[in-house]
This record gives sequence, C-alpha cells and structure tokens, in this order.
Amino acid sequence: MATRRTSGSRMSSVQKAAAVIITLGSDKASKIYRYLREEEIEKLSIEIAKSDHISPAETHEIIEDFYRLCITKKVLAEGGVEYARDVLEKAFGAKQAASLMERITRSLQTRAFDFVRKADYKSLLTIVQNEHPQTIALILSYARADQAAEVLAELSKDLRIDVVERISNLDRANPDTIKIVEEVLAKKFEAVAVDLVEIGGINYMADIMNQVDRGTEKQVFDELYARDPKLADEIRKRMFVFEDIVYLDNLSIQTFLRAIDTKDLSIALKAANPEVAEIIFENMSSRMQETIKADIEYLHNVRLRDVEEAQQRIVATIRKLEEDGSLVISKGGKDDVFV
Repeated sequence: MATRRTSGSRMSSVQKAAAVIITLGSDKASKIYRYLREEEIEKLSIEIAKSDHISPAETHEIIEDFYRLCITKKVLAEGGVEYARDVLEKAFGAKQAASLMERITRSLQTRAFDFVRKADYKSLLTIVQNEHPQTIALILSYARADQAAEVLAELSKDLRIDVVERISNLDRANPDTIKIVEEVLAKKFEAVAVDLVEIGGINYMADIMNQVDRGTEKQVFDELYARDPKLADEIRKRMFVFEDIVYLDNLSIQTFLRAIDTKDLSIALKAANPEVAEIIFENMSSRMQETIKADIEYLHNVRLRDVEEAQQRIVATIRKLEEDGSLVISKGGKDDVFV
C-alpha cells in the first residue's frame, strides 16, 4: 500500500533518506547505492517503493535538514568538536547546533582503529594488557567482538570485570581523546584517520559475552552481579533474544516448547520474525500447529508490549533450561549444542 506523508518532521530517518534519494533522481541514487550496505539498500528500496507523494513543502524541509547535517559533518571533520559547535551556533543558533551535533555524533560510522581490527588477538593483548582499564575498554570497543572476547578471557579477573563495566558504560568518545590514544598506538600499528562514533555499550558487551568461553562468562557474571546486578542483568538479557531461536537445533527447540505456556507462544508468534515462526512450527506436532495457528488467528488488538513480554518469558525459559543443563546455547561456534 502506498504511503502518503503528512509532515517531514514526523517521518522516520529511513523515510527521510528515501525522500532525499527520490529527490536526487535515479542516476545519482544508483551512485549512492554503491556506498551502502546490503541491509541499508534493502530498507531504502522498500521505503522508496512504498512512497507515493511528497509535497514540495515536505521536500524542502527534508532537503534543508539533510543540508544542515552535511554541513555539520564537514565542519566537525575539518576542525573538531569546538570548532564545529562554534560555526554551527553562528549559522543556525545554539539550540539547533546542539541538535545537529547530537545527531551527527550518533550516526557517524567509525574508521578509527582499523589497524586494531586487522590484528590478531595476541598482538592486541600484548598492547593493551598494561594499559589503564579505561584505555583498554576504549580500544576493545573498536575491536571486533571475537577479538575483544579473546582478549577479555586473557585479562586478570579483577581487570576483566573493570573493563567489562567500562565498555558497558561507554557511549561516545571525543575525537581529540581518540587521536591521543591512536598516536600512542601508532608507534606499534599504522596510523589511521578518526571519526566520531558510538562505541561500546551494553549491546556490544553482550556480543562479546556471547563469544567468550563458559568459564569466563560464569566468572564475569558472578563478579558483576556482586558489584552491579542491574548492569549484569542488562547484559545477560541481551545475550540471547527471541530471534536467536533460529540458531538452536531441533532438539533444543522441542525441549523449550514442552516447557513454555502455549498462550505465551501464540502471543509471541503474533508478530514474530517469519523465519523464527517457521522453525518453531517445524518442531511441533500437526495437532499443536493447528491449535497455535488457530489461537494466533483469533488474537486481536494485541499490544506490541504484550508480544515483547511473551517473547521475553520464552527467552527466560530457554535460559533457565540452559542453566539446568537441559540444553546448551551455541556460543560463537565454540560449543556443541546437545540435550
């Protein structure tokens, strides 16, 4: 169904990007596509296909916003944070300058520490092991998750927990700070350019923990629960999500299906990823399939929050079954799954 816009200010970032692409025309759009990732192309293409009408006023608003963001990125790259803020405040006013800086800070993708991501973990470990925990956290936030997991496993127990906390609490780093750290490391690795980016955070820490060995995982969480139970819970609950069911083997899926409430399953599947729903149905009896599908068909006015809560309860059951030894969730290809 075609989508008719009402206000550029209420459009999502994908919708605005699609509007810019449409305005530029197919020739320029095809050149831009070459620089996008596959998932970005897919999202943009779907949004462009759904678009029906964008008024001249909406187009003007979106292009103006896009222009300001381009200017923000340019002055930030040329002169750093303070220079960019000064230029933007003079051009657009303090309030809009702050908004533009915040948006660019969150959206820029990093090329910093590219040499770190190319290094083997042993070389990386040699470099970081004598650094301050905050520096280690910063460097590992730019490393690949599998590298960071290997390095984390080799650190001393106290240092490991300190670094876990610091990575989880990282948000964004000032370009000047990154440059200082890079200049030190450049003596051992080749120098690279720096951009401002979102780094670290709980999702990234969960990705690392998904790839460490079981012994390291247990030690980290035992210590972390003692020091910061809220943070430990936030990391753990993101380590296995409902969509990750597709990575379980058939016996594991059948095991948790016997342990969950069928009502929760019906609600959870109401808005589930088709791939997840398919693999779950494949592991049911024909009779159970008919029952669940009938329940789903008759579910009306189900809130997204209800779906998410039902999915979370199923995930909690899967984790409990793993803790009880009834199944094992494969972690980064390092563990065999068995029942």
